Amino acid sequence: MKGDRVEIVIDVGGAGTRTYEVVATRAGRRVEISNRRGVIEVSEVTRTGGAVRTARFMAGRVLALVEHPVTDEEGRRPREASEPR
Repeated sequence: MKGDRVEIVIDVGGAGTRTYEVVATRAGRRVEISNRRGVIEVSEVTRTGGAVRTARFMAGRVLALVEHPVTDEEGRRPREASEPR
């Protein structure tokens, strides 16, 4: 859903940490996370499942993955188009 975002905090060695964000930039897109063979992928995905952009990180360097779902002004997550009413 537009506005969903994931923050990724990476250990960069002696220099400390670095933070990256992947954000769903348009309506109907979402952010998906996968962990395969020691690599964490965070992708912005369209409704049909095509990846728009992908960020890849070595799992051993990832300190935190923080998901921030979009909420309305009352703090509730808006209803998805596919959810029953």
